[in-house]
Amino acid sequence: MSGVTFELQATDGRARRGVIRTARGDIRTPAFMPVGTAATVKAMMPESVAATGADILLGNTYHLMLRPGAERVARLGGLHRFMNWDKPILTDSGGFQVMSLAELRKLTEKGVTFRSHVDGSKHELTPERSMEIQRLLGSDIVMCFDECPALPADRKRIAESMRLSMRWAERSKEAFGDRPGHALFGIQQGGLEPDLREESAEALRQIGFDGYAIGGLAVGEGQEAMFACLDFAPEQLPADRPRYLMGVGKPDDIVGAVKRGVDMMDCVLPSRSGRTGQAWTRRGQVNIKNARHADDPRPLDAQCTCPACRNYSRAYLHHVFRAGEMISGMLLTWHNLHYYQEIMAGMRVAISQGRFAAWEADFHAMRAQGDIDPL
Repeated sequence: MSGVTFELQATDGRARRGVIRTARGDIRTPAFMPVGTAATVKAMMPESVAATGADILLGNTYHLMLRPGAERVARLGGLHRFMNWDKPILTDSGGFQVMSLAELRKLTEKGVTFRSHVDGSKHELTPERSMEIQRLLGSDIVMCFDECPALPADRKRIAESMRLSMRWAERSKEAFGDRPGHALFGIQQGGLEPDLREESAEALRQIGFDGYAIGGLAVGEGQEAMFACLDFAPEQLPADRPRYLMGVGKPDDIVGAVKRGVDMMDCVLPSRSGRTGQAWTRRGQVNIKNARHADDPRPLDAQCTCPACRNYSRAYLHHVFRAGEMISGMLLTWHNLHYYQEIMAGMRVAISQGRFAAWEADFHAMRAQGDIDPL
């Protein structure tokens, strides 16, 4: 695995516990990766992100290639030095953002040409250019360049897109070359269709990758459909490599994915929610802007050890959000990321002890209680 290895340490049903060993440190799985879109996890300092328990961050190729530019980051010593993060970094390929954010895009066999959503400048992104950008950034785990159609889509469109992505995966592997200490992950596509997912998995296995991602989910299909796909998709991928579900998600999405054999996830939700006054707690979601919190001296979550819960009341968090103070997004984001990492740590212990089902039942029972009663 190019100097990056995966050790499966325990299983409980289909849930897996393991560790991905990289030159920049170990990634304990199941792992949640906070999203550092533009070389920053919004409202957080890197050392604060590490303090939540995160072993790895995700960076966005599309955003970084547009601003400040991959060549500039390389001249400044690479993404780790640039953003002051010395642990592993995974970078996505840019394909998803091109499809969702770019203007006037044109898709061909070669790649995608598009105009930047930032300044309208014209760019071309191909498998070869995506590999070059991710090499310049210096990411530890590199993702293949792929196309991801939004769901729902008709079967013909999904099949064509998947096969194009498999051809791009082959080109990505060739362009990635031999890079000791760095890993390349392939991305399974195929929508919600078991046979197309299997065709994609077989194509990826034939090419050979250090890890395998499940792409094309969390794009509008809903949790029920996503779980139905995860009932078969992870098992189609090699058991001796990490399995990464891209762009997921809410706490119950993450638990359901791990239950079905997923090892890694990423999502902007905990940080984006924090900036909009939403806190995720063991008893569900809390909207801190609601007036019921204005005189509440209690913490968000009495069992939580994050700075927001240790040192500040709901009343204070309500006040600074309503006042538009930056500390609101900082504290709520820290809490959300801490809670997400707490979920991951809890699942890792439960899998090792063979009690994942009991842990999952407790997780759902606590959330079903809802938030604490108003004073």
